[in-house]
Order: sequence, then C-alpha cells, then structure tokens
Amino acid sequence: MSAILQKIYTFECQLFYRVNSLFQKRYLNLFFSTITHLGGATFCIVSTLILLFFSRNDLHQASILSACTLTLSHIPVHFFKKFYPRKRPYLKLEGAFVPKEPLTDYSFPSGHTTAIVSVALPIMIYIPITAIFILPIIGCVAFSRIYLGLHYPTDVFCGLVLGTSTAFISLFLIYNL
Repeated sequence: MSAILQKIYTFECQLFYRVNSLFQKRYLNLFFSTITHLGGATFCIVSTLILLFFSRNDLHQASILSACTLTLSHIPVHFFKKFYPRKRPYLKLEGAFVPKEPLTDYSFPSGHTTAIVSVALPIMIYIPITAIFILPIIGCVAFSRIYLGLHYPTDVFCGLVLGTSTAFISLFLIYNL
C-alpha cells in the first residue's frame, strides 16, 4: 500500500512543480494572488451574509444553503488540519515559489477551495445558468492554491470533494428535516 501512496505523492509533487513553476509570470501572480481571496473566510462569510439579508426568491434559498454548507464544511476542515497535520508544499518541496507572508497552518484540505465550493455550488443548484460564470471562478481559486505554492493538488481535490459533498448533505438535511 505504501508503494501506491508513494507513487501518488510523486505524481502530485510533479504536478505541483509544473503548476507552481508558472509563478514567474507577473500578470499571473497578480491575477491568482487576487482571485484566491474569493475562497477566503472574509469574502465567503460576508458575501453569504449579504445574500442572506438582501436577496429574494431562488437566490435567497441558495444563500440559506450556502450558509449551511459553509458552516458544516468547515467542521471537517478544522479536524483534518488538526489530526492530519500535513505541511504546506513550500515548506517541504525545495524550490517552490510562494508569495510574501504565506499561510503557515497545515495544508490538508484546502479551506479556500472548500469554502468557494460551499458558497458557489448552492447558487448553481438553485440558478443553474450561473454555472457559466461560477465554475471558472471555482477553477481559478482551486488552481491558485497550487500556483501560489500553498497546497498540493490532493489538498485542492479534497477541498472540492468536501465542499461538494457537504452541499448535497446540507440540501438533503434542509429538505428532509
């Protein structure tokens, strides 16, 4: 089993280096350093609260689901980071590029990716046409986490899975309780 895990780790390190090596591009740095904040706690919480208080109809229903999903999804994020203390790639992989003042907490799973999916997926569920705009944003935030040297690809993948599964669990709970 450990040989399989080693192969996965080797592959993800290669993928990490391939994405992170793009860090030398000034315009990409500006773009990804900015868009990554859309998955941050401040943006996700504030935007969800604004939607909760000021939206109507389907968007209001989506904001309720977003609030539930965002709250529920970060319980496992907290416990994974506490009980599976994986160092961030820039701390382990030599030559990784990273912005000034990078995060120093643990890497697994990506909280930014989990958060953006937790807030955005409910909107796409209630208003499917928004997927045209929202899916690229989710993709950019997820990609930015690797690009900026802050996460391994599996951290981001697990954040996507966690945000998605929590959205559907929240949807089930809201409609069946």
